[in-house]
Amino acid sequence: MSLTAVLVLAVAGCGSGAAPAPVAGSAPSNGDAVTIHNFAFDPPTLTVKPGAEVTWTFDDSTDHTVVADDNSFASQPMGNGQTYTHTFPAAGEVAYHCSIHPFMKATVTVK
Repeated sequence: MSLTAVLVLAVAGCGSGAAPAPVAGSAPSNGDAVTIHNFAFDPPTLTVKPGAEVTWTFDDSTDHTVVADDNSFASQPMGNGQTYTHTFPAAGEVAYHCSIHPFMKATVTVK
């Protein structure tokens, strides 16, 4: 057997086949996350349970904000992968927008 064949077989047997472990501090796994990209909130509507934390990830070519129409929460301008988190304590519907780009609108429904 050639040296190349031995190396190929050795490397092929090195993987464990297991999925990588979750990374601490990564986006919420419960789906209570919004990405800001291409001047839009994705998803534009999100339904969560009372007490849920929603995390917005700012992933766009410019800074944006997350501001509740009822002023119950507001982020600073953010970008470059920064995140903002808000807890929704009670049932209801909260519309929000980007104060820098007012055409960007979305809603969180808590029920």
